[in-house]
Amino acid sequence: MISGVSTASLFMREMNEDALTVLGGLGVKSTEIFLTTLSEYGEDFARLLAARRGELLVNSVHLLNTQFEPQLFGSHPRAKKDAFDILRRAMASAQIFGAKYYTFHGITRLKKNSVPPDAGKLAANFSEISAACAEYGVTLCLENVHWALYNQPGLFRAIHAGCPNLRAVFDVKQARLSCYPYQMYIKDMEGCISHVHLSDVDENGKICLPGRGVFDFEECFRRLKDAGFDGAALIEVYAGDYGDYAELKRSCDYLDELIYKIK
Repeated sequence: MISGVSTASLFMREMNEDALTVLGGLGVKSTEIFLTTLSEYGEDFARLLAARRGELLVNSVHLLNTQFEPQLFGSHPRAKKDAFDILRRAMASAQIFGAKYYTFHGITRLKKNSVPPDAGKLAANFSEISAACAEYGVTLCLENVHWALYNQPGLFRAIHAGCPNLRAVFDVKQARLSCYPYQMYIKDMEGCISHVHLSDVDENGKICLPGRGVFDFEECFRRLKDAGFDGAALIEVYAGDYGDYAELKRSCDYLDELIYKIK
């Protein structure tokens, strides 16, 4: 395992290119680049990010879900074509700045009367999306998100049965918000976890940096290891959940100590 910080943790504090400079200056080992708007999906911007990453390992790319991801599953031919055009543009950029994984939400599930997912049909959709990502050397990874497609344990395994190239992203905060025990998600993703998103929570339920709250990260890491995980453990918090940037590095150091302990 390797610790790291998502650029999402610096959202509205730094633009993505400057976030990479900050994280690299702190000595952070790895990152996920969260591209936030269509103008950041182009190859010129990707080359700027590649120049700014320094020694940082860019583990993954995250895109703003609502801009086009739901339309990848759509039946309207023009909407679907446009969505795949955006996807390929973003994946070409990911290839330039070195991301190997794509953190994916897919369909949003905001309506109370949402139809239960059809795993067989979804697997065909995911196979098509996965193939488009693979053209650029990027692996598609479905993240558990309480308001999106994968909002309960069991769905990943069902989709994976029909799309074996699909990988998973475990987000501990999203597991908590879904009201299912996080252990159920890890079990569902067993053997397929590409990377994880980590945050802590204090005794009042407020999100904070790992090591500042009450969550048992040692137990979580042991469960992840038992599930075959050996990838990037990325801190993903909101910009108001910590003070100065040095706190991000101290949180990484805390995770590094745990990683070393469970080797």
